[in-house]
Amino acid sequence: MTAVRMPEGPTTPGFVQGLRILTGRTRAWRGMHERYGSAFTVQLPRFGRTVVLSEPAEVKTLFTASTELVDNIDVNLGQFLGPGSLFSLVGEEHRKQRKLLAPPFHGRRLAVYETLIEEETVREMASWPSGREFATMDPMMRITLNVILRAVFGAEGAEFDQLRELLPKLVLIGSALAALPVPRKFLGQYGPWARFAAHRRSYDEIVGRLIDRAAAADDLAERDDVLAMMLQARYDDGSAMSHSDIADELLTLLTAGHETTATTLAWTVERLRRHPELLRRLVSEIDAGGSELREATLLEVQRVRPVIDSTGRKVRADTLQLGRWTLPKGQNIVVSIRLMHDNEELFPNARAFDPDRFVGVRPGTFSWIPFGGGARRCIGAAFATMEMNIVLRTLLRDFTLEPTDAPDERTHFRGVALVPAKMGRAVVRRRTPAPSTAAATQSGQVTV
Repeated sequence: MTAVRMPEGPTTPGFVQGLRILTGRTRAWRGMHERYGSAFTVQLPRFGRTVVLSEPAEVKTLFTASTELVDNIDVNLGQFLGPGSLFSLVGEEHRKQRKLLAPPFHGRRLAVYETLIEEETVREMASWPSGREFATMDPMMRITLNVILRAVFGAEGAEFDQLRELLPKLVLIGSALAALPVPRKFLGQYGPWARFAAHRRSYDEIVGRLIDRAAAADDLAERDDVLAMMLQARYDDGSAMSHSDIADELLTLLTAGHETTATTLAWTVERLRRHPELLRRLVSEIDAGGSELREATLLEVQRVRPVIDSTGRKVRADTLQLGRWTLPKGQNIVVSIRLMHDNEELFPNARAFDPDRFVGVRPGTFSWIPFGGGARRCIGAAFATMEMNIVLRTLLRDFTLEPTDAPDERTHFRGVALVPAKMGRAVVRRRTPAPSTAAATQSGQVTV
């Protein structure tokens, strides 16, 4: 039998370690990295004993390992999203489902959604106050929610309004329950789990109507939304997805792409206001019809302010060799996205916000990892990248974003996402005369 070799880590009681991480995640990760190096073992709430990795070669080995050796960690969002969610599925079932869902989120299919995203952005920003500070987080959440409802759910009419009201509540309570190990029977029928279950029942009823209506529609083959494509998709054996699996996957796409994308956009506003020269260059680039610096800026925002700061795996084989370590079956592993992005060898002057590092340079697959990596990399990464690009382009095309000398907004952990503590405060003034939407759209085609 191969001898197990685990990284060292703190010896304080588990609840002390967990409290330290919950109250200051970035500070805690960096402190343990300084003391123990690029790998350490900690006790995490809900996960138990966990190996944390940030050494690039070991992370690459983990991400490229077969799902027979490592697969998704057991404690994940699948318990909220349902058994048909990509988060719940493992092994061959996950591979088959991911293969079925991938086409709408890659290549030319993405171009279908560009106009839709700009429409929702312009509609939301029309009500932004001029010359008065406001938080951008909620407006960005409304943009990304409306985009998903239209592009993914194909929702309209009464169902659109119902889902727009329901889904933020569902995501908020699900995020809170994901962060804290609240027993399912806590406060019985009035507790948080009971409220979550009630919201989920309402969601299933609304989406069930959307699925039934779409399945019976004569124009199903002409529709561009992801729900329509799911209904038409077939596994290798010719079978279709069940309606319950479709409902679970639609909720998964919402959860994975709604709050996270909006949060990155709020962080982008927060970063740009504190870098006026970069802001000036971005506006000049947009007016000239370019996009290279804008794309590099979004890459850099996700590097220095990752919305999700870790991604997990679980050892399924008897043992797993990861560089210096030999880990036993059942061992939970977390890759620290935060520590990977802090690595000076990968990103010189890593703590600095410097989008020029990505101008003309593609980020490394196993070093820049805000969407995770390997078989579990976010399936909607290209869609999210396109959406952020269009929203930022529209913002800087139509508004002047005023710089500030206020201190950086601190990071606040909100259950799943790491958000700006003040929700990305901004002061804007509408640009006059603004370029026409058609001309700006034509000159600033988004690349993904």
